[in-house]
Amino acid sequence: MAQVDYSDKQVLLIDSSGNMRATLFYMLRSMGVVNLKAVTITSRVTSVISEDDYDVILLGHNSSDSYSGVQLLEECRYRGYIKPTACWVFMTGDAAQELILHAVDSRPDALLTKPFSSEVLKQRLDYILTRKQLFAPVEELVEKGELQQAMQYCRNAFAPYDDEYDAACLTLARLQLQAGQPHLAERTAGKMYSDRHDKEAAALYASAMLEQGKARDAERLLTHLITQYPLYIPAYDLLSKTYEQLGDLDSALDTLSNAVSIAPMGIPRQMNLGRVATQAKQLDMASSAYKKSIVLGRHSCYRSPEPYLKLANIRRLELATHSELKQEELYSSFDKLVSEAFKAFPRDQRLRVQASLLRSEMLQQMGDVEGASQCSREAQRANAELAVPLDLGRELLTVTGDRIPVLDKPIQQEMAAPPVRDEAMSRKVNRQGVKSYLAGRMPEALKYFGLATEYDSANPTALLNLAQLFLESARDSQEKRHERLRMVERYLKLASRMVLDTDVQEKQQQLKILLHRGIDELPPGSLGNLLR
Repeated sequence: MAQVDYSDKQVLLIDSSGNMRATLFYMLRSMGVVNLKAVTITSRVTSVISEDDYDVILLGHNSSDSYSGVQLLEECRYRGYIKPTACWVFMTGDAAQELILHAVDSRPDALLTKPFSSEVLKQRLDYILTRKQLFAPVEELVEKGELQQAMQYCRNAFAPYDDEYDAACLTLARLQLQAGQPHLAERTAGKMYSDRHDKEAAALYASAMLEQGKARDAERLLTHLITQYPLYIPAYDLLSKTYEQLGDLDSALDTLSNAVSIAPMGIPRQMNLGRVATQAKQLDMASSAYKKSIVLGRHSCYRSPEPYLKLANIRRLELATHSELKQEELYSSFDKLVSEAFKAFPRDQRLRVQASLLRSEMLQQMGDVEGASQCSREAQRANAELAVPLDLGRELLTVTGDRIPVLDKPIQQEMAAPPVRDEAMSRKVNRQGVKSYLAGRMPEALKYFGLATEYDSANPTALLNLAQLFLESARDSQEKRHERLRMVERYLKLASRMVLDTDVQEKQQQLKILLHRGIDELPPGSLGNLLR
């Protein structure tokens, strides 16, 4: 294994235990680490992580902390702060299965059980950082949206006798799926699974088959995989999705129930269990999953009004099988849950729309046609006030649980990032963003510019428009100013890697000048004259 030079590495050590921080501090110094920052765990650590480019982040977990390491890990993955080029090591003295599996859900690069020696730490970091360095060109190409080049690099840069050949095959299969080439991903992952019987290769193999409608083949593979690796939770998630594609809700529900019994701390999985249980008319199980989601969400980045509304919807569905007296009790419970959602999320504008739609359905079911119509009108008024209005028909299906997302192909395609580069569509969407910007609809403009880069991540105009929006928002608000300025720098850096037309190059230079001039020196008002 290659020896790593740590003298130029930026390292962040996060642990609530002062003794543990001191121990690890000296371990890292003995490895040659010079640039080292050690902090305790608080909810503010996320800003420290997002504002600097660390090579290594060592994150300790202590179950007694009010804000724990596993919560921080989950939030950083959720918010996109875990960069592919950084090495994340999760450290814990708690070996409880449910905690370990919850941490694994957030995909750290390594998991170490405390206590451990400096030799173990160095060996693990050497291995991960060496791999990160080898795959850095792939990550750079992916960031620029050049998936074909990234795949070609995986094919050409690694030979079958190389230590990282298996990792290159896994990366190639993931990229092929990302690029909308499941037939190629099936071939790549299938060969690796045949040769190595690797569980990650098996999961990618099954995903590729599922993308092509080969649900029965995926079912057989995933069932065998779970038999071999009963704690490999991604296999349960995929198998449940497979059963849904086959229309077998009972088997999908059984599979999710097994997954949640093994790894109960993941909110997305609990919410999925609630959704499938609702579809399968297992309302008690759905209620339990949504209640668990509310409890788990009290200190989680996944905290949202959704489980409150889903639980209220269960009360609506229970109306059909109860007497009139019981219906009044169910409506009271329904009303209480909606009120709790508003109390917990008083500023959520979407909640007004969703709650009004759901209440309209509840009243309609109880025979109060006038009340239902009034709530429906309230939903329309609240929706008109949103910066980006919702599709009320689709939103109604969502809040009432009347659709199975995995079978809803048109919605899936709209919600997913475009799999194929489309330069013409990128330019079109960018123009829509410009129109929204000039009309003063900033959230809408941000959405369009972001979508333009999804259609074509090499669209420098859209990248620079995003840089300009973040520059203006940093100027106009102290909140998260440093984070927004870092986004400006990021988009400028991405644009600088491309060949630019004269007018686009001019805009880039103007933005660089404005950024370096300093936030307090920026002219007030719109910088719209820079837009192209």
